[in-house]
Amino acid sequence: MQKTKTNMQPVFRKDDFEILQACLQEDERVSTFTPDVVESLLADFRKGKLVSKEEFPSDVVRLNSRVVVQEANRDKEMEITIVMPEEADIKQRKISVMAPVGVALIGFRQGQEVMWPVHGGNKKFRIKEVINDNE
Repeated sequence: MQKTKTNMQPVFRKDDFEILQACLQEDERVSTFTPDVVESLLADFRKGKLVSKEEFPSDVVRLNSRVVVQEANRDKEMEITIVMPEEADIKQRKISVMAPVGVALIGFRQGQEVMWPVHGGNKKFRIKEVINDNE
């Protein structure tokens, strides 16, 4: 799994980073995540920037962000919320941060393009809007 631009630096809120790090250290949880998803998230952590809640940009995807994405070269849009794995519910459009789409989006900003695997290959999506509650 890869982002479309290798020079994009993800931005993580310190509290989200700590939650995700703890999630990755729980052996029984990690075994349910695909290795490429885990490696992609770890790679983003290595090149990412950690910031405080006060410094976190409002247009960057984080845990509990509602995100509107648009498939490249199509008008099709979808709105999803990025959540912890135990909160995921596809019927409510709540997507796990450990799913390929969650890993592809977290830490990236409105206007950027990301790619994630779908049936039949990879698709490119543009982050159209990021809605973060004031938490």
